[in-house]
Amino acid sequence: MKYYSLNKRSQDVDFREAAIRGQASDKGLYFPASIPVLPASFFEKIGEYSKEAIALQVIAPYTGDTIPAKALERIVGETVNFEFPLVRVTDDIFSLELFHGPTLAFKDVGARFMSRCLGYFFKEKKNKAVVLVATSGDTGGAVADGFYGVEGIDVIILYPSGKVSAVQEKQLTTLGKNIHALEIEGSFDDCQRMVKQAFMDEELNKALFLTSANSINVARWLPQQFYYFFAWKQWQKENSTLSGALPPLVVSTPSGNFGNLCAGLLAYRSGLPIDHFIAACNANDAVTQYFKNGKYQPQPARATLSNAMDVGDPSNFVRMLELFDSEYGALKNLISSYSVSDEETRETIREVYTKFNYLPDPHGAVAYASLVRYFKEYADAQGASGMKGKEERRPQGIFLETAHPIKFYDVVEPVTGKPVDMPAAIRDIIHKEKVSLRMSNAFGELKEYLLRK
Repeated sequence: MKYYSLNKRSQDVDFREAAIRGQASDKGLYFPASIPVLPASFFEKIGEYSKEAIALQVIAPYTGDTIPAKALERIVGETVNFEFPLVRVTDDIFSLELFHGPTLAFKDVGARFMSRCLGYFFKEKKNKAVVLVATSGDTGGAVADGFYGVEGIDVIILYPSGKVSAVQEKQLTTLGKNIHALEIEGSFDDCQRMVKQAFMDEELNKALFLTSANSINVARWLPQQFYYFFAWKQWQKENSTLSGALPPLVVSTPSGNFGNLCAGLLAYRSGLPIDHFIAACNANDAVTQYFKNGKYQPQPARATLSNAMDVGDPSNFVRMLELFDSEYGALKNLISSYSVSDEETRETIREVYTKFNYLPDPHGAVAYASLVRYFKEYADAQGASGMKGKEERRPQGIFLETAHPIKFYDVVEPVTGKPVDMPAAIRDIIHKEKVSLRMSNAFGELKEYLLRK
């Protein structure tokens, strides 16, 4: 498998080089030269496969011959060695819980896969690598955990001061060793801009071996496909008693930098039979506006309750366009997008908890609210066309619950009036002292810091 730059002004590379470099020399994102299509037999027998076997079959074409089969099998096994349960919330809505990994967030999958791939690749390198990552919340903790103690790699995490939750901050600032946290005075977009500037700076790249752990890196982005396949396997089993065709399936993904949704769309292009996707956004609605008028206009990031989605100019939007040759009609037919306010997020948490005894985090609440809106629009459209009640199957939905509610206890507890159960992983760090370096959002200050490393 070869990867090309979306700017199309640099040489194609294999998976190893794409993962190590993070970004192409022309500053474009890497994209697979071809999208492997899985055979129909894979989906017919998916119920018989373990999650490790599913993940291995999905990722193997993308890594090609850059990682030997046994090593890849080990990497995949360590990536998905926790549960991804599909939980029924209502008759027609399921939650895919992606918070059962070590840092209680969906980003554990991409971070664990990438750290192990880079650990394998860097075993042969003499110079230490510097992994540079910007985080709006969960990425930092997942990357910190995934790379903690990996020899030959230093990790530097930039996060916006005062704009991540208390739990998220503890997860990325309390490990120490090869993990370093920079508390940036600004927004996530400032952090992401500084990281991109670092990759473009010739002096820095001569002095250091820099790579990225954000979802711009294919090793972070590609494995996020896994849990869409895990969800479909479980959902199919949930409907195994139905006769006839399965109902249409709609998946609602909380979307910030859009790596997660873009991975789901990649799985769809590989044959995963999902009927419709929802790009669930908070007040940062540049992509929602795109689906309304066909125009993409980046905007300054706005702080919300669902802070991991506070991205005004999502990097992976260009990959989403590439998947569908920038055909607006094709994208609009497959994807709906909604913007959910903080007030609606709180009300959704309250309603889902009170009515269904299920507690979503703010990001999951945005995805749930978007799914409910889609179902209403779908029902209204069916009624207007005279088709209501005539369909063999009405659609079912899955929303991605991307983080454990404890990570946002300061949002959730005032809404429900009850404390969130604290997992052991959080009890172990909540009282640790954070260690971070406060820094302005001026790139020159970051550059000076990196040159001292």
